[in-house]
Amino acid sequence: MTLPPYSAFPTVVADKIVLRQVLPADIPAIVEISFYDAKQARTIAEAIEMQAKIDQDYLAGNSIHWAIADRENNVVVGTCGYYRGFNQEKGELGCVLLPAFRGQGYMSAALKAAIEFGLNHIGLKRVIAITSKQNAKAIKLLDRLGFELVSDLSDDELNYELNNPKTDLYAKL
Repeated sequence: MTLPPYSAFPTVVADKIVLRQVLPADIPAIVEISFYDAKQARTIAEAIEMQAKIDQDYLAGNSIHWAIADRENNVVVGTCGYYRGFNQEKGELGCVLLPAFRGQGYMSAALKAAIEFGLNHIGLKRVIAITSKQNAKAIKLLDRLGFELVSDLSDDELNYELNNPKTDLYAKL
């Protein structure tokens, strides 16, 4: 496995999006989707503090967190990354989009790019995703990408795992 941190923060370019490092200038745009330890930021200051913790996790080799930017105009539309599990050759993949950009294919493109990076560059053997039972769109997308439900974690959360991660869908990206 090739774990973070890397000599240069990895940028992943896909059809519609670019996964790139979250920059200080991005923080005001992503306050509403900034989370750390299941706590959501309410202010720019909290989002800056959370991003500092995320950056420390990256430097410790425990995670990688990208801004999802529109490939044509570099507008940040969301965030995506692996947040735990590297010590077990797995990655918990999480993504969130700003509301104005949902339903436009950004999440699908970001997840495919992040999965490819995790499998082919980090060397993950397993990719998992956890989502709310009420998030029907995420459940449908995970199914389309080859994830399967492996457990019911709580009254509100479902645990998915990528089924057969070495499929052509991810090997050729």
